[in-house]
Amino acid sequence: MGWRSKFVFMLIVYFAGFATAVYCLAPAPETTSISASQKRNMLGATFRSDQFAKSVNTGIYKCIDLGKDAATRAAEVIREKMEEAQRQSKVK
Repeated sequence: MGWRSKFVFMLIVYFAGFATAVYCLAPAPETTSISASQKRNMLGATFRSDQFAKSVNTGIYKCIDLGKDAATRAAEVIREKMEEAQRQSKVK
């Protein structure tokens, strides 16, 4: 695992922690008069765990691919800038 992969992984972990902190510190919604059984029925109709797992899995892999692409592009830009700086230092 190269340093770029570690860096992207650490960014993902950092922002996941930040999102968790925001979620935990956000004020709770006001209570309503919906009973627990009504809540379960509403969740059951809109929330399928296997579909959710597939969706999250797809999203994670898209994020990983995006991170790899960004790291590759950043490495190319850094390499070009270093070569340019070396050429300028040889000219002087």
